[in-house]
Amino acid sequence: MSNGDNGLGKIEIAPEVIEVIAGIAASEVEGVEKMRGSFASGVVERLGKKNHGKGVRVDLTEEGIKIDVYCVIAFGVSIPSVAQKIQDSIRQALLNMTALEAEEVNIHVVGVQFDTKNTESDFASEV
Repeated sequence: MSNGDNGLGKIEIAPEVIEVIAGIAASEVEGVEKMRGSFASGVVERLGKKNHGKGVRVDLTEEGIKIDVYCVIAFGVSIPSVAQKIQDSIRQALLNMTALEAEEVNIHVVGVQFDTKNTESDFASEV
């Protein structure tokens, strides 16, 4: 993605950079448990390298930047509210860091994370 000519030279921002910015902005929103990734990104994370662009797809089109975010939301939170916060967070981070505006920020909720720690301890105390 090109941000134009500033008189000193051309500035280009790779789509991977936009993915990382969007991924970090989305994961910092309260209510987002995790981002969905591929099998390969899961293996890479187990080996110790954090994949900040996980769960984000960026399309550079004639109309502008389109961002798709795939995330798992915590049980008990308002999904529309969390999705709106994710959109706002990504738009603001992208604008602050790159001076680019996203045409679309689409949120895909692919799962709900239940708090299993409490249920496991409750089950152990009953036995």
